[in-house]
Amino acid sequence: MTATPPTLTGLRDFYEDPAVPVSSGAPRTLRQTRTLAAALAGTRHATVLDVGCGDGSAAAVAARLLPGHRLVGVDWSQDALRRAAGRLPDVVRGELSGYGLPFQDAAVDAVLLSEVIEHLVDPDAALDELHRVLRPGGHLMLSTPNLAAWYNRVLLLAGVQPVFSEVSLRAVHGRPGTDVVGHLRLYTRRALREFVAAAGFDVVRVTGAPFHGVPRSLRPLDRLACAAPSLASILLLHARRM
Repeated sequence: MTATPPTLTGLRDFYEDPAVPVSSGAPRTLRQTRTLAAALAGTRHATVLDVGCGDGSAAAVAARLLPGHRLVGVDWSQDALRRAAGRLPDVVRGELSGYGLPFQDAAVDAVLLSEVIEHLVDPDAALDELHRVLRPGGHLMLSTPNLAAWYNRVLLLAGVQPVFSEVSLRAVHGRPGTDVVGHLRLYTRRALREFVAAAGFDVVRVTGAPFHGVPRSLRPLDRLACAAPSLASILLLHARRM
């Protein structure tokens, strides 16, 4: 008989649980940050926010590729910020709705938003807030799972719940995998481009990245799928504030 997980009173309690994964992973961070470093070439002392920084591990990786720039970890989870403070010199509490981010209008040069948008109840308000704090021409580096990943297309044809999608905060039902991570919304490449553009951003490029949870035997195929972002496991979007 398996143990019944504790009853959760809401999403905030869910994300304050130390057992919930709060890192998007170093490989995707490296891909995003290399693109951002190239975009910031010629810019001195840029302020870069890692919004939804989690435990700070991804931001610490990013900081090594952004010398001379200020990287600030932002999260509303107090537990995540406590962990991030051991990896980053600057961490602040903020959110993408409600009280918002503790930064003035047009005060930020770039934002990293890694595997955050799929967790949000109100992603429209989130992009509005990022648009507010970014300077005109500022960079948004966003990553999110791809609803139309190559294996999800196969799973749907077989009547199986797609990977990344969740129907409960307590357990996984009807799909492969065991970890519940709180995904509320999923995007295809086309939907993500249109959504970000509608929020006042100029989409520069959408590329693909592999997913560490793919079985080892299928990882070469997953890496190959990155050549066609609409089929890739993870979508990496680079946009600029208009």
